[in-house]
Amino acid sequence: MSRYDHTRLDDLLSSRLRLAIMAVLATLERAGFTYLREHVKTTDGNLATHLRKLEEAGYLRVAKRFEARKPVTDYALTARGRRARGEHLDQIEQLLAPARR
Repeated sequence: MSRYDHTRLDDLLSSRLRLAIMAVLATLERAGFTYLREHVKTTDGNLATHLRKLEEAGYLRVAKRFEARKPVTDYALTARGRRARGEHLDQIEQLLAPARR
């Protein structure tokens, strides 16, 4: 297999927004919807769509609760999500390594 095998990259994480979501969550135990929206700078609808895709892939865990009678949704990376993010970054590094020499 060539070190330039781009097919080993995770298509789900090739989205800039999904990768940004994963990057934010990798630094936190969990984050609320509003926090994520503000940090990745997108709309509610766009964020919700990408969060759903990550959740369906098993990369995120979603917890809903109420805070002062308001619904709050928290997101956290699962072990599978952390592994997928790490593998994706490793693949990018392998693709770029020859150019760094």
